[in-house]
Amino acid sequence: MDFSYSDEQRMLKDMVDRVVADQYSFEQREKIIKSDTGYSPEVWSQFAELGLLAVPFSEAAGGFNGGGAELMVVAEGFGRGLVVEPYLSTVVLAGTFLDAALGDDAKAEALEPIISGEQKYALACYEPNGRYDPFWIETTAQKDGDSYVLSGKKAVVLGGDSADRLLVIARSSGDNPGKNGLSAFLVDGNADGVSRDGYTTFDGHRAAEIVLDNVKVGADALVGEEGGAAVPLQYALDRGIIALCAEAAGAMEVACDLTLDYIKERKQFGVPIGSFQALQHRMVDMRISLEKVRSLALWAACSLDAPDAERRQRLAAAKAMVSKAGRHVAEEAIQLFGGMGMMDESSISHYAKRIVLIDHYLGDGNYHTDRLIDLLVEENAAA
Repeated sequence: MDFSYSDEQRMLKDMVDRVVADQYSFEQREKIIKSDTGYSPEVWSQFAELGLLAVPFSEAAGGFNGGGAELMVVAEGFGRGLVVEPYLSTVVLAGTFLDAALGDDAKAEALEPIISGEQKYALACYEPNGRYDPFWIETTAQKDGDSYVLSGKKAVVLGGDSADRLLVIARSSGDNPGKNGLSAFLVDGNADGVSRDGYTTFDGHRAAEIVLDNVKVGADALVGEEGGAAVPLQYALDRGIIALCAEAAGAMEVACDLTLDYIKERKQFGVPIGSFQALQHRMVDMRISLEKVRSLALWAACSLDAPDAERRQRLAAAKAMVSKAGRHVAEEAIQLFGGMGMMDESSISHYAKRIVLIDHYLGDGNYHTDRLIDLLVEENAAA
């Protein structure tokens, strides 16, 4: 398998790197995080103008038909800059769900507000009692004539505090943890009965706890077929995992570079601490961890069209490696920086926070390790 980027992918990488370098200095990012919205509308508009919001969508939806490799290029670049704009929540999760769930005649109209940057969406999927299981849905969708009434709670909805529309996964039939009977609904973020408790996460992003209290929506709010949300949900989550793994690789790369620069400059006993062999070995181990994550992320990104069992195994392996290797890089960076690594004024602390928190989005290392083991057991049993 050829893992080298094509000319088009290299052009995309160069464009992402340029916009991140221009818009995302450490000082600029700090101002964005402290703003009321927690992201920059100007940067978001620039992403739209450059076509970055259209990268993962099909041509029928008005996108560029980008696959896993293109998504990885964008997300890795965002990881290098610690971009906090709601790309994962709006484009990767909610957007690709709509692309997978809707027919060609409806995709373009549904995704146009996202591609143009006019509206932000959030996927309200995970629930307090379900932990990392995306199919454990206690939120109900009761039929009321030609309408539906939604009731339930959603936890850690990424970008949910400022989203114009919520893509709510609710159970219209069946029992937990069954995948049958899950339906998706587009709900206005300010609709009657919707309450959002927004907050800033430890890594500078935004999320919300959302309560739906007898929220009434029309039949036109149903996305795709009733009871058929499980397949597009898995489609979107697979791409979300790719984006997170790639973002972790980008953040880990910068963390390694910053640490190397620091140990070259920091002196002890009159010489740079980078001259100490023990620290050189630790630096090499950090680079090895980075390459493990990057290799598995790219392997998984190129497997989105692979058979179901193979794809799920590779995604689980990549996310599990992010947990182990990412934490190693974050912890080593902080230790080699010493006290400076713990200060908010130091950018390395923010890279460490993001790397560690990525582990907990869309399933942590333990969850995906268990998932990988189960998949391998299933495969051996079937052999």
